Order: sequence, then C-alpha cells, then structure tokens
Amino acid sequence: MRLLIDTDTAGDDAFSLLLALRNPKVTLDAITICHGNVTFDQCVENALYTVEAAGRGGEVPVYPGARLPMMRKPLDAAYVFGKDGMSDANYPPAKQRPEAKHAVDAIIDTVLAHPGEVTIIAQAPLTNLALAVMKEPAIVQATKHLWIMGGTDNAVGNVTSAAEFNFYVDPEAAKIVVNAGFKASMLTWTRSMVEGVITSAELDAIAALGTPVSQFFTRVNRDSLAFSRDRQRIDGSIHPDALTCACALNEALVLEAEHCVVDVETAGTLTRGYSSVSSAILPDAADADPDLAPQVPNMRVIKRADREGFVRMMTDAVR
Repeated sequence: MRLLIDTDTAGDDAFSLLLALRNPKVTLDAITICHGNVTFDQCVENALYTVEAAGRGGEVPVYPGARLPMMRKPLDAAYVFGKDGMSDANYPPAKQRPEAKHAVDAIIDTVLAHPGEVTIIAQAPLTNLALAVMKEPAIVQATKHLWIMGGTDNAVGNVTSAAEFNFYVDPEAAKIVVNAGFKASMLTWTRSMVEGVITSAELDAIAALGTPVSQFFTRVNRDSLAFSRDRQRIDGSIHPDALTCACALNEALVLEAEHCVVDVETAGTLTRGYSSVSSAILPDAADADPDLAPQVPNMRVIKRADREGFVRMMTDAVR
C-alpha cells in the first residue's frame, strides 16, 4: 500500500504516523505538514522526531506546507497537547531535516508519479490538499482513495457545538476538498468519541510493554489523556487520527458505512465549519422546492468501526 499522510503533527497525529511507519506492508511515500495543532515549525519537528522514534529516521521525507488557513486567522490546540504538541516532552530536534519542496508540490508529484496507487490520509486542516487540487486538479482522479479525519456526523463538535477542529480551522479548504470529486471516506469526531477511545486499562497495558516506542506513545499521550479525563469525562484518551489511519490500513475495521452527501458551512457565524451529512433529499421535499433537487453522494461516511481491533493495531505498532 502506498500512502501519503498530511498532518499537523501533535499527540494523536504522531500515533497515526506510527501505525504507518511500523507497518511492513506500507510504503509511506511522504509526510506533508499543514498548520494546525501547534506552531507550524513545531508540527514539522514533531513529524521528524516521530519518524526517528519509529526507527525510520532518514527513510521517509517530510515536506512543510501551508502555514496559514486560506481565509481565516490561525487557531491551535496547544491547550490539549501542550505547547510543543507532545505533552511538553521537549524532545531534541531529529537528525533528519525537512525537504525543500513545498508540501503542495509533494502531494501533486507523489500522486501523479503513481496514478491510481497512492492513498492519502488527511488528518489536519485541509489547506494543503485544497491548494493541491486548485493547482493540479488531475490529482483528484489519480488518487486511489482519500481518507479525511474531520467534521461531525450531525453531532456536537469539539471546538464549537457545530464544528470539529480540522473543519473549523479552515472551512473554505474543507469545502473545496469534500466537493472535489475524490474517491473518499470520512471518519468524524462523532466516531472518534466512541471507537477512537483507548481506555485507561488499555493504556496501562501499552505502557507495561516497556519498549522504546511504547514509552514514546505513553509520554506523548500524557496531556491528551489528562484533557480527556478532566474536560471530556472519558476514562481514557481519544485517538481520531490513529483510528482513521487504522481503518485506512485495515478496511475490516469499518463495520458500517454509508455513501452520503457531505458539504461544509463557510458563511455561518455560529455554524462555521459545520459538516452537513445527509443520505439524500427526500422526493416529497424535492417536489415542494426545486432547490432541494436530489444530489449525488460525494463521501463515504464511517458510521461504526471496530474499537477493539483498532486498539490491537495500535498496541502491535508500539510493541
């Protein structure tokens, strides 16, 4: 499997990278960095250090990309992951350094060099991918599959009552990408709050492995775990990016999915970044209002995933 991961590396983004980096059946062609969770340069450093922590230093190129959203002020999530995004572990810079090529060009070049082969996992605000689509629309059909971690399935978000972080930070980019025509799947914050949870007992079992990678996981997860327990009243930590990567790597983890019409709100004040997920426009409603004409589904939305299978995959990756 050929893979490209677009990330704003902090906390769970690093664990998603571990799943790919530690899987011998995966060729991770590139890691591209977008603004998001913490300061941009720190996101780059965190990706480089994660590659090294996985024992793959110097093997997977890291490309810096968009430092800002397309039209909005930047927003970070350091209150969840710590100032450095890694629970303030303050890891030293990795020996590997970032590539000179911009992430947008890396996305285009990687996909077009292997048409029909590259799966993209987008686990950051979608700015890099939107810019890549606008610069070279051919990547839409050339991408094997796009996995998006973002949005909600008509449920409460984690930034506002309407929106999830990745879509809220750059809703214009999200709207471009979900409507671009990719063969795509979306794993939402709604599912992350259920199947993306690794319980305290399971986290203790991971820590007890005592390997360098499990120690890295446990140290980096510290702030996110505390946030989940204190602010979200969950006995464990939430792993939306790692769950998305796990489903991309192992389709058997997807227990239920539906092809839906998905769009993103950009104009609303209270609903900025809201992801509208609908099965179809009802015929009676379409008869009543021509503006409600049926639309073609543009996204496979994951409705249920195998939580236990995901935890096994994450545990095996750090074993």
